Amino acid sequence: MNEMNELIRFFEVRGPRGATGSRSALARWTALGVAGVLLCSAAVLAAAPARMREDFDFDWRFHLGEAGGAKEAGFADGSWAAVALPHDFSAEGDFSPTNFSCTGYLPGGIGWYRKSFFVPANWREKLVRVEFEGVSEKSQVWINGVPAGGWPWAYTTFDCDLTGHLKFGETNVLAVRVDHSAVDDSRYYVGSGIYRRVWLIATEKTHVARDGVFVTTPEVSAGSARVEIQTALEILAGTSGVELTTEVLDAGGRRVGRARSNATISAGQKCVVTQSVEVASPKLWSPDSPALYTAVSTLRAGGKTVDEVKTSFGVRTIQFDAQLGFFLNGRETKFKGVCLHHDAGALGAAAPEKALERRLRILKEMGCNAIRTSHNAPAPELLDLCDRLGFLVMDEAFDEWTGSKHKWLTGRNAGTPSPHPGYAEFFEQWAETDLLDMVLRDRNHPSVVLWSIGNEVDFPNDPYNEETAGILAKDAQRLTNAVRRGDTTRPITAGLASLPISNPIGLADELDVVGYNYQPEQIVRDLAAYPNRKFVGSEDGLEQSYVNLISTNSRMTGQFLWVGFDFLGEAGAWPGHGSGSGLIDTSGFLKSRAEFRKSLWSDKPMVYAGVRPPSRGGGGFRGRFGDLESHWNWAGDPRAELPVEVYSNCRSVELFLNGKSLGVKNTADAPGRILRWSAPFQPGELKAVGRRDGKSVEYKLATAGEAARIELAADNAKLAADGEDAANIEIQAVDAKGARVPGANLLCAVDVGGAGRLLAVDNGNLSDNTPLRSHSRQLNHGRAVAVVGSLAHQAGAIYVTVTAPGLPAARLTLRSR
Repeated sequence: MNEMNELIRFFEVRGPRGATGSRSALARWTALGVAGVLLCSAAVLAAAPARMREDFDFDWRFHLGEAGGAKEAGFADGSWAAVALPHDFSAEGDFSPTNFSCTGYLPGGIGWYRKSFFVPANWREKLVRVEFEGVSEKSQVWINGVPAGGWPWAYTTFDCDLTGHLKFGETNVLAVRVDHSAVDDSRYYVGSGIYRRVWLIATEKTHVARDGVFVTTPEVSAGSARVEIQTALEILAGTSGVELTTEVLDAGGRRVGRARSNATISAGQKCVVTQSVEVASPKLWSPDSPALYTAVSTLRAGGKTVDEVKTSFGVRTIQFDAQLGFFLNGRETKFKGVCLHHDAGALGAAAPEKALERRLRILKEMGCNAIRTSHNAPAPELLDLCDRLGFLVMDEAFDEWTGSKHKWLTGRNAGTPSPHPGYAEFFEQWAETDLLDMVLRDRNHPSVVLWSIGNEVDFPNDPYNEETAGILAKDAQRLTNAVRRGDTTRPITAGLASLPISNPIGLADELDVVGYNYQPEQIVRDLAAYPNRKFVGSEDGLEQSYVNLISTNSRMTGQFLWVGFDFLGEAGAWPGHGSGSGLIDTSGFLKSRAEFRKSLWSDKPMVYAGVRPPSRGGGGFRGRFGDLESHWNWAGDPRAELPVEVYSNCRSVELFLNGKSLGVKNTADAPGRILRWSAPFQPGELKAVGRRDGKSVEYKLATAGEAARIELAADNAKLAADGEDAANIEIQAVDAKGARVPGANLLCAVDVGGAGRLLAVDNGNLSDNTPLRSHSRQLNHGRAVAVVGSLAHQAGAIYVTVTAPGLPAARLTLRSR
């Protein structure tokens, strides 16, 4: 506890807790800064916008381990590694059985970051702060050797006020120490370092407060919508009469509404201005049509513009009804959702936006419409993507409250758990601040429809039992009150693991919508016992029983499946370093269980076929049961008849082997909606033809020959030369006819030259403990994915070359501009 007390004193060094960058969210507001460009020329800067928001991700130096004196401005860091952010130093380490299974057998440690940057002389009258979207963890920040703040938890976005210790017209040095030595602090992978983006922000002393714009749409109809904008203003010197003008722009940038207000603010005061704008014939936000608007808040004082903030929002209504379920824009809507951990496979915790976008697009194609951010505040970019692509979001804060859960060290549910308390170390002092920070930051996202204050905090004997769980209702009350201080427009939920514990102690009663993790039998009992309760399947298994429960009961608002993608951590025994319970592997390839879900969720006609391998059996969908193998290369299989399974949303499916029909089956007659045939293996083609409404759709499995070449396919051929953009390149071994060779698990080497860099290569194999940053990786089922990023301010061609033994090199050229 001495270390923790010293850390808290560091955060409080310039006043009450959070007085600098760590200032308490209980006393602050939200504002999204507009993009700006930091101009080093004072002459040019005079014409710069009042609010500057500079990408601060580049030109950092990093050192793994302790470094005495590294907080001082004059410290020599020339030998340190040059890195760009986001940066996850755990992902740069080696897998080892001496590390911990809970966090993926990867190391943690202490890391130092330093950045030198120039501050123009004419910024003397500005307020300057640095904003970190997420640092793991126990971060401490210095500016020119002076403490500037920090944050203990890994997932909170926080800022540090640099103003009082900057050298204007000179070079300044920012230093950040990260302490993730206790890497066994979570049940799943967190990552280490400055693993999310960083921004340098400069404003006038009269400005829109941080997190200070809150846009709601309390009245919506087809003919008009009332958009209400609450804007918190503050001034740090003198008294100022200000004029606030807010314009509402549609997606095309056309002004569709405007409001103007005057206010007087004295030094040290905040003033909340409420404005209302009528928007005619609004385009409503929904997963099917994710229409967005922008509120442009312009603040003027003394005859000049002193601040401008742009806030993206959507016009939509949400309603949870105890009898009828969830309604979006007046229409009943079911959550067809998945849970998502924040890592992205081989990228670790430092995932570029394009990697997150690829994942969401894959889910969208499956028919998924909802995301649960398991079990922490997500990256802001993920919510931006959910707004743009159309996903409903359960925005979740915590996996632990006051009680510490088991964090397994040598395999899930095996051996002796870690003694590390995890977030329970911070809960009493920081939970309300962390939670309110998340709410204030995320409350303008139309995608967010539920706030979740926790996950399985009531898990039996981990950490509570029926005798010790009484504290949970009081903790929940504290957290729900914190949420409502930031937003009263959305209901509050939590993913509860044991309603026999949570019902009697009143924990469930503290929630607006009660989340059930599994427990289908308990749901049935509680539907009868609690007629006014609102229900959601906050974490469901993949079994058909959950589908039946939701589809036959209007009170069930839908489900969030465990889990969308395989993830690092929560691993079994070595050598596996992650959880394989996902619908999709870490490299982004759908498993057969995802195809089955697609047959239930997607409106587009689809059909999928595969063979259940001989060694797995079971017929289930969770990871322990295995998946189908979707290929027709079964020479040498001893079975006379192969069990073929077909998933489809068509009315009927006919199966053909080398052109000969093996019969027609109706989907409605299939047990569990799984169509089954037995077929002998004959080289050639197995084809499933689905028919619906007079139309047909096909799925073919062809016997592949020997691997003849490597094929590359990129989802982004033209990258922005900003150092942030990326392309996901699918790599697969194919035969002479272009068919993927499922057994060609060749060792491939990826080389990237020109105006790009290789970020990671992922094959989805959670037992492959090749270092995550290796440029070589074995294909898995004949395929893998390489993530290639652009370089900052370096346009030109990006050359990607993939080589494998015995095959010609595959080449692909991308463009960065």
